Amino acid sequence: MDRRTLLRSAAAVVLAPAACAAASGCGVTRQSDTGASGPLTGLRMIVGNSPGSGYDITARTAGKAMTASGAARGLEVMNISGAGGTIGLSRLVNARGNGRLLMMMGLGVVGAVFTNRSAVGLADTTPLARLIEDPSAIVVPKDSRLRDLRDFLRAWRRDPDGLSVGGGSSPGGPDHLLPMQVAEAAGIDPTRTRYIGYDGGGELLTALLGSKIDVAATGIGEMADQIATGDVRVLATTGTTTVEGLDAPTLADEGIDVSAVNWRGVVAAPGIPAERRERLVGALRTMRDSKEWKDSVRRNGWTDAFVHGEEFEDFLAEQNAKVAGTLKRLGLAR
Repeated sequence: MDRRTLLRSAAAVVLAPAACAAASGCGVTRQSDTGASGPLTGLRMIVGNSPGSGYDITARTAGKAMTASGAARGLEVMNISGAGGTIGLSRLVNARGNGRLLMMMGLGVVGAVFTNRSAVGLADTTPLARLIEDPSAIVVPKDSRLRDLRDFLRAWRRDPDGLSVGGGSSPGGPDHLLPMQVAEAAGIDPTRTRYIGYDGGGELLTALLGSKIDVAATGIGEMADQIATGDVRVLATTGTTTVEGLDAPTLADEGIDVSAVNWRGVVAAPGIPAERRERLVGALRTMRDSKEWKDSVRRNGWTDAFVHGEEFEDFLAEQNAKVAGTLKRLGLAR
């Protein structure tokens, strides 16, 4: 997919719950695609941060693949930024019964619920499916004085406050948790590290290339173009194995016992009928099996991780407990 298409923002329309209740079409009564076959119509997908973020890229890629596969006829992406995605999450939860409103989410939203003390959580939504896993990376600008991971860790140990580490997520998100975990494993006090959060990968990239931060923790797919052109260098990746096509070690290869893989999935508004949930899951399954989607997964360096139903619900509960424990250790959650 053309990067300019991925970065094109859709208008973010935020409807208050009362207005939604009064407006026709907010519930399931006006859905014309409630039959058992044919493409879904009128779908909208919330992205909880800005254009260019991992969620945004995944949502727009999914929309294109759903249309190409015949699973849906168009899908509008709505960027509702703020509070690590929890403003968008509140918008979804307040649209109870709306079977056309979805949200692209992942590990960052799980953490943001805790760090922002959100009144709503993912347990208040209708889980549909996990789509992909996205290994993260520690990257620097091409001209950085930090030549490799060992060089970075030496400088970080000498002066934890002196190096700025940026990420495309708020505290509690994957880009924040990754450097905190690496610091712990490297014998650095995480509370002394200087983390700067940005609203998605687009803002993070601008900060990195503009020398506003020294190092970035981010999903590989979010900087795929810049990695390919050599504008940024990958010091290490975070999966259990090296990433095909990348000349970079894993953290484990360098003696850092941290394995961190981000993931993304889709949830729907609460209170939708079981039949509607099955139709939405079926559309995502059709998309997942399409050539358009498979090509995009490969191009972005993602890994197919499709699960749905009870397996996805159990996964969300496990992630919720795991993130809560980590954030409590860091003093970021009660």
